[in-house]
Amino acid sequence: MSRAVLILANDLVRARAVGWISKAPIGTRVEFKEGRRTLDQNARMWAMLTDVARQHEHFGQKYDAEAWKILFMTALGRELRLAPALDGRGVVALGTSSSKMTKSEMSDLIEFMLAWGAENNIAWTDPTMVGGRLS
Repeated sequence: MSRAVLILANDLVRARAVGWISKAPIGTRVEFKEGRRTLDQNARMWAMLTDVARQHEHFGQKYDAEAWKILFMTALGRELRLAPALDGRGVVALGTSSSKMTKSEMSDLIEFMLAWGAENNIAWTDPTMVGGRLS
């Protein structure tokens, strides 16, 4: 087996993982990671990004929600790499996907966005937001 992923959803899957580990050859790499962000977290992030894009300028420039996502993720220390565009005109940002973020990483991003929004007078349209905080 060159690569396998198990999500520890129940005791049967946990037992399978233990079995695989007990039979794995020496030198096999085992990695434990927190689960990925939820669909609800993702939906909340995009609603917040849309609010920011509609209400705020960054250094006198309006940006769409995708650009704001990159700005917020970079501010939180997520890796940002730049590469020349294929046509040689300008650059593109690489390594800014939120789909691989863990639940806690996404929570940190949302909390950062909430704090930033409070400092920049963003009115959140998400009905689960009360006074700029999650309810």
